[in-house]
Amino acid sequence: MNIHDSGYKRLFSNRTIFQQLLETFVDQEWVHSLDFDNCESLDKSFISEHYKETESDLIYKIQFQDRPRQDRNREIYIYILIEFQSRVEPFMALRVLNYLTNFYMDFLVNNKGIKKLPPVFPIVLYNGNAPWTAPVNLSALIEQTPPLGRFALDFEYFLIAENEYSREALLKIRNIVSTLFLTESHYDVEVLEVELTNLFSSEGDREAVSLFLNWFKQLSAHGRIRPEAYESLESIYQTEEEVKTMLVTALQKDREQMFQNGLREGEQKGKQEGLREGEQKGKQEGLREGEQKGRIETAKAMLAKGMEIPLISEITNLPEAQLLQLKDGLSSMRKGQRY
Repeated sequence: MNIHDSGYKRLFSNRTIFQQLLETFVDQEWVHSLDFDNCESLDKSFISEHYKETESDLIYKIQFQDRPRQDRNREIYIYILIEFQSRVEPFMALRVLNYLTNFYMDFLVNNKGIKKLPPVFPIVLYNGNAPWTAPVNLSALIEQTPPLGRFALDFEYFLIAENEYSREALLKIRNIVSTLFLTESHYDVEVLEVELTNLFSSEGDREAVSLFLNWFKQLSAHGRIRPEAYESLESIYQTEEEVKTMLVTALQKDREQMFQNGLREGEQKGKQEGLREGEQKGKQEGLREGEQKGRIETAKAMLAKGMEIPLISEITNLPEAQLLQLKDGLSSMRKGQRY
């Protein structure tokens, strides 16, 4: 599934999803003191002379729960850069620092007479497939000779690399953000159907979970969020039955693709074996046997996935009686492996 889309930014513009990101994946003590009821996303309203908004970054302003009424300095800015590139950006620390210094320059322009700059916490949210190998600290990118000591530049961003979380860890968390990471890093049609349905039942914020489900639906159907589909992201599901109906439609394309891939792989494997044997029996006979073996290999894979026999018969053109024999054979093989 292609999730490299500006619709990803729309997800984290939702307050509940933003809160789950910080509370679940940012292991900093001060996070528990944030007042998420008093946070403001500046991604649209913040017009800057120096800071240039991109399609993949967000800035939140959020207050602290213990903030005295007269204390206007008890707030923090959270900067989130969503990194979609398949290749790791080695100089990401410099890039993030540049965004932050430009943000501070603009802050000075718009807040005359301030004595100190507000804290900004920088997050890089990475959802690529390759391991993140870039340094998170700027000092690692700068030559240390001669040693500059306290005059050397030092800056570090907080990295959240989705592919560093195991499937088991994400399944234990079970909130919107962990399910998003599960979708991206451990995509499994059968698991997702269960998890997305359960998420709707357990998540209190129907607007936030519906936004995520609609985002998932659009990406399943089109591989991206089309501009005309943004309004549909806001529609809210009312019942679990609505969610299940949507998932059947959204995941059907993925199931069909899985079947087709399995069929092609099975036919190819069978053809190769058949061609080798067909050197003695003749190419045509070998191809026929290869196709038949391919259908059998495909049927075995579908049986192992727990697919229904009538559906497998329809896809592979194998009789149901033969499929029942294959199923019994697989069951016997599993029993033998256990003993």
